[in-house]
Amino acid sequence: MSRRQNTDPLKNTFPFPNEIFILGLCPGELAVCSYLLCCANRKMGQCWPSYKAIGRAVGMTENTVAKYVSSLEGKGLIQTENTTVTTKAGIKRNGNLLYTASPFQNVLEAHYQRQLELLALETARTRFQLNA
Repeated sequence: MSRRQNTDPLKNTFPFPNEIFILGLCPGELAVCSYLLCCANRKMGQCWPSYKAIGRAVGMTENTVAKYVSSLEGKGLIQTENTTVTTKAGIKRNGNLLYTASPFQNVLEAHYQRQLELLALETARTRFQLNA
């Protein structure tokens, strides 16, 4: 008796909002972000891969991964939290970062708010130059 193969094309996929491209992320940021979303628990949006594991998956060095993680955190797409692990000998050591994906609607709203603030600043600068 043969086993029936799973033919559901969505089984091994993860959500990646189309609006991600509005944010102006560079290719490296997109690669790291997509890998973290791929690894994340769907209910909590959390995962904890090492920089090394992320780097292997997306073809980057650990330092480059760290740079993009920091950038994604600065843009509000993810939050990171230090973790610790206890060895069999009872020694506490630093663990991998715990990554939590931000609700995308919040990220998008913050992006639009920054864009509006930049537009208001540019408008004020233009008015000042016209009146000078």
